[in-house]
Amino acid sequence: MVGPALTIAAYLLGSISFGLILARRRGVDLRGIGSGNIGATNVGRALGKRAGQVVLVVDMLKGFAPVALARWVLDLPWPWITGVGLAAVVGHVFPIWYGFRGGKGAATSGGVLLAALPPIGALTLLTFVVVKKWTRLASVGSLSAATVGAGSTLAIDGRQWPVLLATGLWFLVLLRHWENIIRLLRGEERAG
Repeated sequence: MVGPALTIAAYLLGSISFGLILARRRGVDLRGIGSGNIGATNVGRALGKRAGQVVLVVDMLKGFAPVALARWVLDLPWPWITGVGLAAVVGHVFPIWYGFRGGKGAATSGGVLLAALPPIGALTLLTFVVVKKWTRLASVGSLSAATVGAGSTLAIDGRQWPVLLATGLWFLVLLRHWENIIRLLRGEERAG
């Protein structure tokens, strides 16, 4: 009973858009500015770098907290850890509170991996930071990090459920970055 309840709670927590909440408190309609996305990159563009950093950390915590609870406190089996992690990111990407129009899932995925597989999560976050700094493109950093997360889980861990978790996260990030990929191919992606 704990596993299903935590999975639902992870989805509901993931569905809370702290970017939208912060922007509304400042009188800004985040969906009408920049990319219209609710994530940290657009918050940074709309409200400043510091606000973007706050949203990045909180979005990561939405993935980290329920998975850390499942894995390290409740010691649930891997199928439930995988379900909880994916539910948190699905909540962020398709939030029930906001008409199923959410963020791109990269920060929340990073938090999930950091809690589920700490060394791989750390490598994933390092990849994001280095690639984003090098390319100045958050989308390239996010796609690279998700790919490193899935690839390193497959190569280093190799267990069925962790691999399903990491590849599921990779798929969600790839799906939500589809428009970014098209802009990258056209040379039209905006730095940020």
